[in-house]
Amino acid sequence: MAEGPGFTGRQVTAWTEDDGQDLAAPVFTRDGRAVVFVRGGGPNRQGEIPNPTSEPEAAERAIWIAPLGGGEPRRLAEGSAPLPAPDGETLVFQSRGQVYAVPLAEEDSGEDTIPTAPRPLFTIRGSADDLAWSPDGRRLAFSSRRGDHSFIGVFDLETREIRWLDPSLDRDGSPVWSADGRRLAFLRIPNEEGRLPFAPVRSALPWSIRIADVESGEATEVWRASEGPGSAFESANGPPLVWTPDGHLVFPWERDGWLHLYAVAETGGAADLLTPGPFEVEHVTVAPDRRSVTFSSNQDDIDRRHLWRVAPGDSAPTRLTGGEGIEWGPAVSASGAAIAFLASDAATPAHAEVLPPSGERRPLVSGFMPAGFPHAALVTPEQVVFEASDGIEIHAQLFLPPELEAGERRPAAIFFHGGSRRQMLLGWHYLRYYHNAYALNQYLASRGYVVLSVNYRSGTGYGLEFREALDYGARGASEYRDVLAAASWLRVRDYVDAERIALWGGSYGGYLTALGLARNSELFAAGVDLHGVHDWNVVIRNFVPSYAPGDREEVARLAFESSPMAAIDGWRSPVLLIHGDDDRNVPFSESVTLIESLRRRGVHVEQLVFPDEVHGFLLHRNWLAAFRAASGFLDRHLGAAAAAAGEGS
Repeated sequence: MAEGPGFTGRQVTAWTEDDGQDLAAPVFTRDGRAVVFVRGGGPNRQGEIPNPTSEPEAAERAIWIAPLGGGEPRRLAEGSAPLPAPDGETLVFQSRGQVYAVPLAEEDSGEDTIPTAPRPLFTIRGSADDLAWSPDGRRLAFSSRRGDHSFIGVFDLETREIRWLDPSLDRDGSPVWSADGRRLAFLRIPNEEGRLPFAPVRSALPWSIRIADVESGEATEVWRASEGPGSAFESANGPPLVWTPDGHLVFPWERDGWLHLYAVAETGGAADLLTPGPFEVEHVTVAPDRRSVTFSSNQDDIDRRHLWRVAPGDSAPTRLTGGEGIEWGPAVSASGAAIAFLASDAATPAHAEVLPPSGERRPLVSGFMPAGFPHAALVTPEQVVFEASDGIEIHAQLFLPPELEAGERRPAAIFFHGGSRRQMLLGWHYLRYYHNAYALNQYLASRGYVVLSVNYRSGTGYGLEFREALDYGARGASEYRDVLAAASWLRVRDYVDAERIALWGGSYGGYLTALGLARNSELFAAGVDLHGVHDWNVVIRNFVPSYAPGDREEVARLAFESSPMAAIDGWRSPVLLIHGDDDRNVPFSESVTLIESLRRRGVHVEQLVFPDEVHGFLLHRNWLAAFRAASGFLDRHLGAAAAAAGEGS
């Protein structure tokens, strides 16, 4: 944490073990004297908390409080999503779908203090989410998710009654209070049965914004998305609704094919575009006075992120940061004068910085990187743009190995991110998984490889039509054209050995790696597949348990034809499979089935398995093991360049 006006960071917690127990969701108590946070990962569908170190005792996800004036953190309760009450004395949180409350202070019993046990605040059907206190702290708004529909509820702490606001057959959520605490605005998104993941959604039954009177429960629609682009709700990684004191609602919308911020008066009417241009808005946060929002976007720099601020009525957003770095995750000080954020660039990993009211931005912690970190040895990736066979423009980042001499041909590795709703950038990424992937791309370049990181269609950052690409994923694998286009672009570079091109990627990137090896082993000499998708029909069922391929024969046929397993007979190239067996995204069985099929066909397969590890590895040592195995595998099958033959770290 860091305190103004100097904003010099200091350590609050001191867990040093590589135990995979995340620290997340930090929030200050109302008096600013402590920070509340969550320690531990979220449950899988069986309710199991991640336990990647295979400890004999069951792991937990719990809420802790750490005093900022000194002292050890203290466990409050098992749960997540902590939200301090306006009175500063109570904390509400979620646990197993219900809402609980616990006092923030310990109970004094003479010589000792003992923690007070949490109590259920109320019990409902379904699961509670989107907790929001009324300004006076007398009521708590929430959404009650019940499968194919959800309600907005308000719990009154004095009467201990729940009132349902304008209940419907739709999915209502994201409640936000008016300044006077008399009304709630919320989103209404129509349920659409039959929609499956990993298929394009360019339009839907239009979503809307409604305002309800808390006393009467009656609501009116103040705005509705038009049909066509933007009719399907898309989040901007921040609060979906902001209610300003001057009576405007700010929200994300893709009306023009780009994810932008709009504002509409609380009385209704047309929505005003706040962030015009061919770019996308992300990482939205609200100023404490709720009069403006700060956000990151790729405006004027499509393969990076910078910070901007805008308010209803502004003629244009105000730029806050720029240059050749990447900035995201803004937090605005109570006065609104200072902004803290996370930042990186091509050579410097993610760290916290502050932009004070006067002066230049600077790190919150000086010397935050180890003295031996090889900043100077890292290469600066170059932006590359090429076309796929159907004319779609594809962006990529090219990592050229240092000391590459004219006429020298090096082995190459093509990287595909996961998601697929992701965008790799020209520097260290803002998501942990891809922050680590960027590190491996840099390491491979240091080993003498030419690395091409490809932002294939169905990813973010380039507009709605690119993200919702026709026939992508389980509906036809149209993004495979981008795999081939990347290979074609590399093969004609005079510094690439066209016979030594490998593929690597995780999750969706593992899918494209496997698809390339299955369909075109003659182009790709080897591959590293981390927890990849190999049969869409299996993975769809993982996200939609009711999905039955036998009931959707045409959908299932196309899904399988879009999968690596459909082309398994053409697979010849060696592959390294890496998977954790507590994967909650891609079933471990995907790799089990694939390795059997490859063995029966005589394909060289190597494997690295992490017992009790999840999809995005929680243990640092497992990331290191995976990346060392990947690098060693590529060295053996492609041969690292002699100029970079030494082992690195």
